Amino acid sequence: MFSFITRQHFLVNLLVAIALFLGIIFGFLSILKIITRHNQYEKVPAVAGKSYEEAVQILEDKGFNVEIQDSVWKPEIPPLQVISQSPAPDQLVKSHRLIFLTVNKSQPPVVEMPNLVGFSFRNALLYMDQLGLKLGDTTRKPDIARDAVLEQLYNGQDIRPGTRIFQGSTISFVLGSGLGEEESSVPDLYGMTFSEARIMLQTMGLNIGAIIADSDVKDTANGYIYRQYPQVATRLPDGAKIMNRIRVGQSIDLWLGGMPKPRYDGEETKDSLDINENEPEADE
Repeated sequence: MFSFITRQHFLVNLLVAIALFLGIIFGFLSILKIITRHNQYEKVPAVAGKSYEEAVQILEDKGFNVEIQDSVWKPEIPPLQVISQSPAPDQLVKSHRLIFLTVNKSQPPVVEMPNLVGFSFRNALLYMDQLGLKLGDTTRKPDIARDAVLEQLYNGQDIRPGTRIFQGSTISFVLGSGLGEEESSVPDLYGMTFSEARIMLQTMGLNIGAIIADSDVKDTANGYIYRQYPQVATRLPDGAKIMNRIRVGQSIDLWLGGMPKPRYDGEETKDSLDINENEPEADE
């Protein structure tokens, strides 16, 4: 019944079929080895510390593919320098493996300038350090608040809070030096414009305190002073007057009008105007 199995042509066909099947399997495995590069390994070169372009060239010459995994900002190293890589250097990996790089950013992140005016110098430094800002020059001018930040400067100009600047930018401070020992007569600012009075007070080492502007003042700089505190002189109970004195670093409050006005001549007692007794002393 199964005598056809023993026929010669059937056996030949069967052997040919088996050979073809084995050939197909062998060919498939060979092609698979070529595609997957079986047993083809390359040592990963070290590229940390090199520029991104140089690192890509080195890795691609070795048959690897490259991708940026992350970017960070380190001001102490050049922009676009490779910081780390994965896999690590000298590891044996298959050719055409993807190599991940972490590189330094091309420019620093942007931060918003905080308002540090009024901060103590120490606290201002801590805040700056958190934002990655650097301290520039520090200068001092007479002010009752010793070591307090009076002005914040960027490139020599006042910088407003909220201004966007690069991390690592340099900020300079003007700090209060405390009250000086030198005393002088309270200057008479009546009739001056605010701009004129400001220049005069700066030359005397005095500060502007509160500014009270009338409703008709359109431009503070051009407002006219009609009252100040402390006044030039103090009225005593017997009607006599004594000249008031002021120390370097103290402040004078100013009242402004849009047009020149009569001098304020309200009577105030010696106790309310004796700034040498009421002003706090500078920190030792």
